[in-house]
Amino acid sequence: MKWLGLILLIVVGLGVASVTGNAWLESTLETPLSLPAEGATLEVRPGASLRKVLTQAANQGWLTAPKIVALWAKWQQLDRGLQVGEYRLESGLTAKSLLKKLNAGDVIRYSVTFPEGITLAEAVARLGASEGIEVTLAGPDDPRLTALVEPYAPEGWFLPETYQYTRGSSDLDVLQRANSLMKKVLTQAWQERSTASPLKSPYEALILASIVERETSVAVERPLIAGVFARRLERGMRLQTDPTVIYGLGSSYDGNLTRQHLSDATNRWNTYRIPGLPPTPIALPGKEAINAALNPEAGDALYFVAKGDGYHEFAATLEAHNANVRRFQYQRRTNYRSTPDKGVTQ
Repeated sequence: MKWLGLILLIVVGLGVASVTGNAWLESTLETPLSLPAEGATLEVRPGASLRKVLTQAANQGWLTAPKIVALWAKWQQLDRGLQVGEYRLESGLTAKSLLKKLNAGDVIRYSVTFPEGITLAEAVARLGASEGIEVTLAGPDDPRLTALVEPYAPEGWFLPETYQYTRGSSDLDVLQRANSLMKKVLTQAWQERSTASPLKSPYEALILASIVERETSVAVERPLIAGVFARRLERGMRLQTDPTVIYGLGSSYDGNLTRQHLSDATNRWNTYRIPGLPPTPIALPGKEAINAALNPEAGDALYFVAKGDGYHEFAATLEAHNANVRRFQYQRRTNYRSTPDKGVTQ
């Protein structure tokens, strides 16, 4: 083979006898690397060349003749798929199979999950605590996040999902992907929205979806709660939803929502005082909450109250609602909770 002749010439130039050059080259490529019994991890950093990576392996004592292996790889076009990340090297791996592994980008992958209903600040914090993530963001108000969604605030614009990444990926890398997915989901949902929806823009849908997400963790209730809010918006009623007030309180919220909080006109997210929707989303809504906001359940309910078992009781009149409040809030059950029992079909 022509490549073999070229490599052998290089081998001779390095002082290896041509008679044994072919056997030496094959041995270099096919002999298992000198790896620990438990295997090893090889990290490829941004900007690293294949030769540098192979030299790194040689410095660890795992590989011999890294320059020759790199030249052979270039001849075989196995130097084009090198990806940043960590590669798991198992016992029995040869130089040839290592090159194939590197060329295939067979890196160790990590994952981070953004649950539905968390805030952007919580998502940024999760990324900062995730193994292998390079922290580059100053926080949820980092200008690079704002630039992704201008002229809107960045809250809400990142789809809750599980995202895979490789070591060395930045927090911004992951959030850019989450933002692209959210825009795609929101655009499709807006195009398929019900004519019954009173919302005037995709951004309004994002805001309402975030409120629905924070109000219930029960899938079947999302369209019902969206229906309550849709009818309130249509009738000019205030939304009067606690999660928006809590969001506006920020870090000052200590878990106790008071009458003073509900009457605070300086809180821009206080839907007990402001008309219509709050100025921004209050969390990261998932696909189902977005679809619910844009396809509200028909009905006559204008009120709902938590029952303490993870579900809500709905009412069409204030009189009926007040009765529900007395029943479920004034005399709370001993095992009062905001989410249903595990195992309950939603």
